[in-house]
Amino acid sequence: MWARQGRGIIIGESAPEATKGPLAGREGSEVPERKKVTILEVQAKKERGEPLTVLTAYDYPTALLVDQAEIDIILVGDSLGMVVLGYETTLPVTMEEMLHHCKAVRRGARYALLVGDMPFMSYQASIAEAVHNAGRFLKEAGMDAVKLEGGAALAPTVAAIVAAGMPVMGHIGLMPQSVAKMGGYKVQGTTAASARRLLDDALALEEAGCFSIVLEGIPDRVAELITGRLRIPTIGIGAGARCDGQVLVLHDILGLFDRFTPRFAKRYANLAPTIRQAVEAYRDDVRAGRFPTAEHAFTISDAEFAALAEAAAAPEARRV
Repeated sequence: MWARQGRGIIIGESAPEATKGPLAGREGSEVPERKKVTILEVQAKKERGEPLTVLTAYDYPTALLVDQAEIDIILVGDSLGMVVLGYETTLPVTMEEMLHHCKAVRRGARYALLVGDMPFMSYQASIAEAVHNAGRFLKEAGMDAVKLEGGAALAPTVAAIVAAGMPVMGHIGLMPQSVAKMGGYKVQGTTAASARRLLDDALALEEAGCFSIVLEGIPDRVAELITGRLRIPTIGIGAGARCDGQVLVLHDILGLFDRFTPRFAKRYANLAPTIRQAVEAYRDDVRAGRFPTAEHAFTISDAEFAALAEAAAAPEARRV
């Protein structure tokens, strides 16, 4: 492939500077330089009542775009197993696959807080293994924090990871890694007893040291109650509008996942037809001889080409 920048053959247009905000370039506007989002800033946003924005990204180009849009937290979710790798569930995703994608996201995002999702069986077998694998997300992949699924039973694991110096985002409610145990993707906390267990789970994770907790697939009033009881931020996905922040899967909001769109997701664009039309237009141009044209080609001077033709015609240049 051709190099795309620096000393490469093809040099594209420079990307907009990530340090510039939406008002950059407007006369008389003063745009403060963007700063890296930290755990302290995430907590401060809850205290100020400012909603946190969270979105997934799985590679360099999507991370770059999401970061330029000034999203607070980028989650490299194990959802990549379904929306990027084509698995039926998130369960087959491996540590190596997660680290591979986390590294790519790290190269694209400079300012968002980066959270790596610990895949199934990377933290359940033992606390020692969980600490080791969490460390790989920070040491090898450049993540700022890790996320894991589970309630009070996982509190000792969370405490050990935090004690080792690594921030942890919790995740309770509908937990995709436990889909077999839950009997499918079902809303959780719909009875007083099950909702109370969710509250207990959230309090246990906060006590263990989580800096935030994802609430997935639970009734909105239950999520609001939990949010009000916690000192740390809650991030909702299918948990109503009263959480401290919201997270969605990038492919869901862009219309890039072919199987289904969850009820709780809002589609902000439908890029699949646009991409397909662009690919079809390319195919048609190649087949019709409309691409490439002279503007897409490189040239050689007439004198040099004449010298080449003469050399190629010489007897010693012929193949035996």
